[in-house]
Amino acid sequence: MLRSLLLFASRQDRVHTALQALPASRAVVDRFVAGETTAAAVDTGSALVAAGLNVTYNFLGEYETDPDRITRTLDAFVAFAGQLADSDLGSEVSELSLKLSALGQLDGPDGPARALDRARVVCAAAKGAGVLVTLDMEDHTTTDSTLEIARELRRDFPLTGVAVQAALRRTPADCTELQGAGARVRLVKGAYREPPSVAFQRRPDVDRAYVRCLRTLFAGGARPLVATHDPRLIGISAELARRHGRTPGDFEHQMLFGVRGDEQRRLAAAGHSVRVYLPFGPEWYGYFTRRLAERPANTLFLLRALARPS
Repeated sequence: MLRSLLLFASRQDRVHTALQALPASRAVVDRFVAGETTAAAVDTGSALVAAGLNVTYNFLGEYETDPDRITRTLDAFVAFAGQLADSDLGSEVSELSLKLSALGQLDGPDGPARALDRARVVCAAAKGAGVLVTLDMEDHTTTDSTLEIARELRRDFPLTGVAVQAALRRTPADCTELQGAGARVRLVKGAYREPPSVAFQRRPDVDRAYVRCLRTLFAGGARPLVATHDPRLIGISAELARRHGRTPGDFEHQMLFGVRGDEQRRLAAAGHSVRVYLPFGPEWYGYFTRRLAERPANTLFLLRALARPS
C-alpha cells in the first residue's frame, strides 16, 4: 500500500508542487539533496572538500528513452566535469556517479551500445578535468549490461569504477571477477525491490553477503569503496584492511550526503579517504519518491537519520 502510494506520488506534478511549498518537506529534501543547479552542487561540494572529504556528484536522472533528454543529460555531464575543474575540484577529489539508464541504456536492443558510446564521452571529459567516474548499479535486469560496459570503459579509462549490490545473490561471484581485474568497486547493500529468486530479502542475509564481498575485495587487487553507514560493517572493513596490509589510502569509505556527517568527519580526521554521495538536479522529486517506493523501509531509514544530528 505504501509503495503504491509513493509510486503514484512520484508521477503527480501537483504533489511535487505542494511538497516544494511545505517548509517541513523542503527541509527533508535539502538535507539529502544538494539542490537543483550545478552551482548549488559545486557550492556544497566545495564545503565538503574544505572539510577534508571527497565527493561523488550524482546528477539525478534515470530510465530515460527520449533522445533529446538523453542528449541534454550527456551534455550536462560533460559541462559539469569542466565546471568542477574550473572550481579547483579536480585531482580526483571529485567523482561523477553515472546512471547508464539516464544515457539510454534501456532504449531498445541497441541501448547498451549507445549508452557505452555516451559514457565514453563522459569519461573522456572527466579524465580531462581530473575527475573520476563510477557507474551506478540499478535494478538486476541491468547488471550484466552495466558490468560489461564497465569492462569496456576500463580499457581506455582504467580508473572507471562500478557499483555492486550485496543484496543480489550473484554479487560475490561478480566481486571475485572485479577484484581480479583490479577495479574500483563501490559495494552497497542495495536499495531496489528485487524478487527472492535473485536477491536476499532479510537484512541479516544481506549483511552476511556484504561481509563476504568485503573479504573478497580486500583480499584481492580491487580498490574497495565501502559504501555503508552501518557501524558494524565499517568496523569489519577496518579489520580486513589491517589483516590484508591495506593503508587508509588503499580503500575508501562512502556515505550519503546528510547521513552520519559526524562519522564522515571522524573517519576523515583519522586519515581515511571518505567520499560523500551528493545528489543534485531538477529530477530530485522523482528520485526521492522512487527511492522510498522501491523499498518502503527507506522511509524509516530517512526518519531515523533526521532524528540524529547531521
